[in-house]
Amino acid sequence: MPRVSQDQLDARRQEILAAARGCFARHGYEGATVRRLEEATGLSRGAIFHHFRDKDSLFLAVAEDDAAVMVETVARNGLVQVMRDLLARAVSPDTTGWLGSQLEVSRRLRTDPAFAKRWAQRSAAIAEATRERLARQREAGVLREDVPIDVLARFLELAYDGLVLHLAMGRPAGDLGPVLDLVEEAVRRP
Repeated sequence: MPRVSQDQLDARRQEILAAARGCFARHGYEGATVRRLEEATGLSRGAIFHHFRDKDSLFLAVAEDDAAVMVETVARNGLVQVMRDLLARAVSPDTTGWLGSQLEVSRRLRTDPAFAKRWAQRSAAIAEATRERLARQREAGVLREDVPIDVLARFLELAYDGLVLHLAMGRPAGDLGPVLDLVEEAVRRP
């Protein structure tokens, strides 16, 4: 039997994550049955669960993957840039799937204590990246100094959550550029 390389395994894992992201976004966690996951990925349940222990692990991997990308962007360019990137890609099917996954994470945080406990570490990483970025920006003299960094971070997190909800509800995205400008101006030094 030919041996499968780690690169091939990693590529297959990414393919499964991409297809599962869309399936979870379309059908929600409960509605993304194993059969639907098989249809979405084009793989058998054995092939899917060779890479992921169970459906919960697959969903968490999708959410973790999204969170890792977000942490990287926040650390490099800030949370407002995450919002701008999201707005720029709002019409893309990938973004629609990502939004659906974000809403499903929010729902499960409210309804599934075990998931919430597992997710807390990922959420903390995003919050920490945001606060570190804000601290660097304040040291550089870019941010206003009359508001504590924790308050600025919460303000940006609320703006982000509002944007995700707005887009996930199918509301128009075209007129939100000036709104993000206002969000950015609100945290900058006058």
